[in-house]
Amino acid sequence: MTNIWLGLFSGIAFGFVIQRIGATDAHRMARSHLMLDADIPRFMLLTVALSAVGLFGLQAVGVGRILPLPTSIVATGLAAVIFGFGWGLSGYCPGTMWAAAGEGRMDAVFALLGGLAGTALFAQWHETLIPILYDPTNVGQITLTDLFGNYGIAVAVLAVGLGLSIWVIGKLWGAADHERSALLERGTTSETSVDE
Repeated sequence: MTNIWLGLFSGIAFGFVIQRIGATDAHRMARSHLMLDADIPRFMLLTVALSAVGLFGLQAVGVGRILPLPTSIVATGLAAVIFGFGWGLSGYCPGTMWAAAGEGRMDAVFALLGGLAGTALFAQWHETLIPILYDPTNVGQITLTDLFGNYGIAVAVLAVGLGLSIWVIGKLWGAADHERSALLERGTTSETSVDE
């Protein structure tokens, strides 16, 4: 029963945070993809970095376990393409879609229905697709721990790498946003000409 309450609390906290950061707004999500808003990508990377450190802490005190799934090059690549198209077209990823639907955003409700339909379709074809797409390029579990030989070092490298990525995204996205703001102030964008 404790796991259910912990899961419920974690889900509510996650939904609250992604709503506050603006990840439930398809317009903000689109601005992030266009490198005009750095908040959401930096939040996502920060979440992964903190999760890695948190999991390391839990492992250190003997709570929980980590079970990495095997990697299949073709299946993972195809899934990434489908995921990217879905995210780009709808403006939502699977987590933000549920939260946005909870806010009452109708576009998110339709995205959610499409996601559920895709999941049902995959469930029906799962047994057929595994030997075609997954098994031939299954390379087993790939982890940073295997690469560095130590779980603590792997977590440190991941956290530092993600931290640097957060900083770079802030610089790149921030520069693009600053440049756009400067253009708006000068009145040289199509938006200001429409307003005039």
